[in-house]
Amino acid sequence: MWPGRLPPTREQLLARVTNIDGLLCMLTDEIDAALLDHAPLLTVISNYAVGYDNVDVAAATARGIRVGNTPDVLTDATADLTFALLLAIARKLPQEFVAVREGRWLPWEPGHNLGADVHGQTLGLLGFGRIGQAVAKRASGFDMRVLHSDSRSDQTAINELLATSDFVSLHTPLTPQTHHLIDAAALARMKPSAFLINTARGGIVDQVALAEALHNRTIAGAALDVTDPEPLAAADSLLKAPNVIVVPHIGSATTRTRERMADLAVDNLIAGLDGKQLPHQVCLPGSSPPTLR
Repeated sequence: MWPGRLPPTREQLLARVTNIDGLLCMLTDEIDAALLDHAPLLTVISNYAVGYDNVDVAAATARGIRVGNTPDVLTDATADLTFALLLAIARKLPQEFVAVREGRWLPWEPGHNLGADVHGQTLGLLGFGRIGQAVAKRASGFDMRVLHSDSRSDQTAINELLATSDFVSLHTPLTPQTHHLIDAAALARMKPSAFLINTARGGIVDQVALAEALHNRTIAGAALDVTDPEPLAAADSLLKAPNVIVVPHIGSATTRTRERMADLAVDNLIAGLDGKQLPHQVCLPGSSPPTLR
């Protein structure tokens, strides 16, 4: 068990994997080929997350090491947060909360504290897996028009979604193909009145380009649960941009969800150590699971 509140350093992790048979890791732990070479006894990696971009699955598979994740159980919690961020950025809730706390609550004015409509607007979902579909279900209650695409769609479809949507929400995994999918060019295609929401992975967005787009009013605002890196430095230019919300990767942060994630992660670990099939095993497209050893 790692006792610290902060993740182990690379050196600490390398030192501790030498004689282990199973590893239950967090998304903050980089499990790459070099680390796997330090763990000759390792048979199973259980990642306490649904995403597994922190694990080199191909390198693990080549070494006969199975990789598990925790899918399904965090879908609704993350979709809830996505919609909470969408509403908060549209209606400027953080700014107005601070104004009240600072004594800047003025009498009612017709043209003051104006936000953006959500009801009846167009929501574009980049990525339409479990979480994207759950967000679409919530959007239906607001009579939103929902468009969706994924990272494998042709660029023309993605460009049309960016240009048409009033809110763009990211739900695609982080892969080499989706790294900085939202760059300066993508942001320029969005409406000046549009908002970006990201509850997927920070690396999908070019944060330097996003900060510039917010400062230049290229888009109206952004709400992020994920950044690159995490945690984001207090001096990061993104935190100085106008109309941005950043929360500390809390998409799955409900008691019930995190408990269920822990159950799945432990189930994967124990199955692997017992030489059984993992209940939730990660397999790369076109590949077979590693042979049990």
